[in-house]
Amino acid sequence: MVNSLSISQLLAGDAAQSLDRLDAQVLLLHALGKGDTNRSWLLAHDRDEVPASVINHYRALAQRRAGGEPVAYITGHKEFFGLDLQVDARVLVPRPDTETLVEWALSVLDLGIARGDIIRLDAGSGDDVLDLGTGSGAVALAIKHARPKVRVYATDFSADALAVAQANAQRLKLDVHFSHSAWLCGVKGRSHLIVSNPPYIAAQDPHLAALTHEPLLALTSGDDGLDDIRCIIKQAPAHLHPRGWLLLEHGYDQAAFVRALLIGAGFNEVQSRLDLSGIARCSGGRAG
Repeated sequence: MVNSLSISQLLAGDAAQSLDRLDAQVLLLHALGKGDTNRSWLLAHDRDEVPASVINHYRALAQRRAGGEPVAYITGHKEFFGLDLQVDARVLVPRPDTETLVEWALSVLDLGIARGDIIRLDAGSGDDVLDLGTGSGAVALAIKHARPKVRVYATDFSADALAVAQANAQRLKLDVHFSHSAWLCGVKGRSHLIVSNPPYIAAQDPHLAALTHEPLLALTSGDDGLDDIRCIIKQAPAHLHPRGWLLLEHGYDQAAFVRALLIGAGFNEVQSRLDLSGIARCSGGRAG
């Protein structure tokens, strides 16, 4: 039998002891059906008694989180660049670091549109943006939401991931075109901007031990983590319009390697961008 408990008691109880406090709050809000970001409600109602059914539900959720399952998988969604995305174990959980890639892409698009380099919706003569390995659709959908008049295409090798991305696009009413492809192998035509957050963790990286709930195929890429990035850089020039951009997210210590790969493939204006932690998180360059 579950004893009657208040919200504050639950958040101080055994179920929350092994959790980050924010995680505990999000899970309790989810169990209460109050929306995962409504933390102010918890503060205003911290003395409210919680029904036994909710207590049991919350404790079950807390146990899953204590076992390493991401909060986003438990609640079924994750906020990214202002969008509420539905996610599950078929896709990676979108990370805040990836917003750096979106911001850079938007600045490239804005500059291209101002110069007349970017083809608009009514021109009908090529793609504007192509997102490779879209996963949940986070990057493609964020770009489309922020710049509705730009055409956005997205690919993934995983049919399961594409199903998640398409469902997010339909729910958010964002017109992104999805297709199945191993990077650029199945892609026809050229784009003005190609973006990707590919797998970039080395196969034997010890950090993988903390990521066992997420799809391994979307995490690892060869012995040094750069196999997929090498593939994309090699394929991209044939799929970019002249002076088109390729922007890639990569690991915290891979920027110099990725820039060297871009320069070796003939890209110009090669550079990196820092994430909110001051880490060079994305690198890119412009086709000749």
